[in-house]
Amino acid sequence: MNRLYWASSVGLITIAIAVGAARTAARPTSSHSDITERVPVVVELFTSEGCSSCPPADDVLTRLVTTQPVSSAEIIALGEHVDYWDRLGWRDPFSSAAFSARQSEYASKVFHTGNIYTPQMVVDGREEFVGSDYRAATGAIARAARLPGTRFRILLNADHKSSDTSTNVVIRVEAPVGTSLAGGADVLLAVTEDGLVTQVRRGENGGRQLRHSAVVRSLTSAGTISANVFPWSARTTLQLSSVLGGSRIVAFVQDRATKRVLGATSVNLAPKSGT
Repeated sequence: MNRLYWASSVGLITIAIAVGAARTAARPTSSHSDITERVPVVVELFTSEGCSSCPPADDVLTRLVTTQPVSSAEIIALGEHVDYWDRLGWRDPFSSAAFSARQSEYASKVFHTGNIYTPQMVVDGREEFVGSDYRAATGAIARAARLPGTRFRILLNADHKSSDTSTNVVIRVEAPVGTSLAGGADVLLAVTEDGLVTQVRRGENGGRQLRHSAVVRSLTSAGTISANVFPWSARTTLQLSSVLGGSRIVAFVQDRATKRVLGATSVNLAPKSGT
């Protein structure tokens, strides 16, 4: 496991970021067709093409989203490429300072540690561990799926044509009667992309061809739920990557104080013409 100690001012992340999702060509098989009955669980992987320990974690993320191995959970993946490795010989084309800041916020507000490292996996904003540990991942996902507490229902609609460079999104959040949000919650939208391949020329992975699933190409705020008034809804427009192969839009609600994910969903986007 590679560790770098990185300091940054930490603020709530409500800005656009660059990012990706599970390979559409390898969607779960019929043995996992009960996906709608599963509890959505958000799995974030903080990774970098400049980190020699990260490719095995990228493979774990691909395995999780393509095989959906936890029977009680619908695994929704976010591959977030940090930028603090970029100065060490190879600039990750998917990296963003915003992802580094998001990881640092988890360290300070949730896990209360100064250690920032890659590959790190975070499940539903609650548990963290080394991202290449498949057994730790499936265990944390199973625990997240059976945790009691409020879960929001999220309805997501994307008006998208294969030739479009943007998509109009309508999102609606519903909560059980009596739900209370003391500190409010953020509604976040991510565009992820699958099947991305990079030929790394320098750095710790120099000479290797790396493949990624669920790379976050953008992460934006759709708004904040600041009062206990449901349903909550919003409309927004998302700009799309010029590449966009197998892509998804992920919507999730995250408690502002605890960073716990309170609900999530995702929809597929059709590939653009000529891709």
